[in-house]
Amino acid sequence: MSLPSLRTGLVLNSLTHRSKPGVTRGLVARWAQLGPRFLPFADAATPDLPLSRLLRLSLFQVSVGMALVLLVGTLNRVMIVELNVPASLVAIMVALPVLYAPLRALIGFRSDTHRSALGWRRVPFIWMGTLIQFGGFAVMPFALLVLSGGGESQQWPAWIGPLGAGFTFLVVGAGLHTTQTAGLALATDLASVESQPRVVGLMYVMLLAGTMASAFVFGAMLHDFSPGRLVQVLQAAAVVTLVLNTVALWKQEARRPQRGAVSTAPRPDFSQAWRDYIAGDGTRRRLVAIALGTLAFGMQDVLLEPFGGQVLGMTVGATTWLTATLAAGTLAGFCIASTVLSRGADPARMALVGAAIGVPAFGIVIATTLSPSLALFVCGVFFIGLGVGLFGHGTLTLTMNHAPKEQAGLALGAWGAVQATAAGAGVALGGIGRDAVQALASRGVFGEALATPATGYAFVYAIEIVLLLATVVAMTALLRSDSRRSAAAACGINNNQQQWSAP
Repeated sequence: MSLPSLRTGLVLNSLTHRSKPGVTRGLVARWAQLGPRFLPFADAATPDLPLSRLLRLSLFQVSVGMALVLLVGTLNRVMIVELNVPASLVAIMVALPVLYAPLRALIGFRSDTHRSALGWRRVPFIWMGTLIQFGGFAVMPFALLVLSGGGESQQWPAWIGPLGAGFTFLVVGAGLHTTQTAGLALATDLASVESQPRVVGLMYVMLLAGTMASAFVFGAMLHDFSPGRLVQVLQAAAVVTLVLNTVALWKQEARRPQRGAVSTAPRPDFSQAWRDYIAGDGTRRRLVAIALGTLAFGMQDVLLEPFGGQVLGMTVGATTWLTATLAAGTLAGFCIASTVLSRGADPARMALVGAAIGVPAFGIVIATTLSPSLALFVCGVFFIGLGVGLFGHGTLTLTMNHAPKEQAGLALGAWGAVQATAAGAGVALGGIGRDAVQALASRGVFGEALATPATGYAFVYAIEIVLLLATVVAMTALLRSDSRRSAAAACGINNNQQQWSAP
């Protein structure tokens, strides 16, 4: 997403300075016509918020995507396969950031009403989140070395390793949740009301682009795995996070000193604002459907790379590419959803289609446990990502469309809080479910034929299919409810018109 846009800018700049005026104007006009058509979310740019500034701001999403690749993809596979840490313990560590996720709505609300002596609202929260994320990555390598139980770390009690590693996961999660919530709110502030949903969509496309790029880089760097190389990767991730977020923030939010002026007016009450938002028509049903679908897609996050390593015999570098494949499918889903929704399609129906696509996708993955096939597995992973993209974009657009004008930031925070909480819960349940079923299978409870490493994974994938079917039912009920409300509103308008037209 970002590379074509940057290439577009470079080409236009080159044409402006080097080409003949007539040719330049013609080519620029053609690029302007092709851009919004073939570059998803390119129409989010406005004269006040050019695409170059928007892409620079989106660098904070790249750092978040890099952190997610490490937490959900690379590190969980390394701890399970190379460090022999139980999958349930790893799943709990990966899910620890979910403890901070419910606070996203509060963070977004506080950044809306923050009073700063420097006149900033969003920047203090983004910078604080950046420093927290940097600190977590800086300490994480040493915690993982103690967790591995090798060398000098054997002198420590056994509980020190899991406690230290879990703490670093929690710190990194707190940092990325704070940064992402305030960053998306800043993007919404800078964009016009009409382009806000497209700008938020662009932010999430950049998140996926960062996820894919990071997966490729980490896969190459960890091709020949060693503990020392892992330390280098994590320390580099800490520095890159600081650099990317600093560049993203530079001269983005205007200073307004009157914001920091001493005021006797009481601060807005978050609890009252939340009650007003949640009391809206269909809000609870939408949040429940979002949670259910995200939980269904999230249970496989901690198991994707370990499945490739234990069942299909893939290396660390090869399994990291699975995360990139999942991100590519998700990016494709976002692009398709952007094109379809821009033509007036129902976002709730788009989310329903995404959940429905996930059902056969997980069926394909289960089929590889019976007949191992790397090509079939990669195909299933891609379509899982496609379903995630369609479902995520549909629910995001649905939330923004139904958000009251004065509570757009709170609505965005609520969407992120529900999604992140459900995803973290899914990660924990997926790991625990896999370990529990695998322990029973290894004891022969399900028979000798199922006493294989694939049994635990297949059980979790089957549960995800059931949850996706439940999501389809919930989204169908939400569609019917919205249709009834629309019909009732239309009848009310017609009745009023008849009353006014009556003699």
